Amino acid sequence: QVQLVESGGGLVQAGGSLRLSCAASGRTFSTYAMGWFRQAPGLEREFVAAITWSAVSTYYADSVKGRFTISRDNAKSTVYLQMNSLKPEDTAVYYCAARKFTIATTHDYDYWGQGTQVTVSS
Repeated sequence: QVQLVESGGGLVQAGGSLRLSCAASGRTFSTYAMGWFRQAPGLEREFVAAITWSAVSTYYADSVKGRFTISRDNAKSTVYLQMNSLKPEDTAVYYCAARKFTIATTHDYDYWGQGTQVTVSS
């Protein structure tokens, strides 16, 4: 069982930055690929970024490529999402998710956090 707790969301002006964190419980964090997803009102949850358990590989949605960076610290059982050059269309609830061993850009993850709200004003 893995429990995920996101933090770092908030209100920011367009062009600004935020850093989301996702702290995981359990001693096997390093064996999980981690992903970030987001869901805006009235829309489906969509993939944002993912990172392999070893942090060797990362993947991004086209909409955030070049602006967002996913990283992880296995010693702290934490995954991060650095979001720069934020746009109003980035407004959503952001969720982190854990998937045993292999990475995925679909919703096929084993554990999900409760989400953190990010609001970007124009």
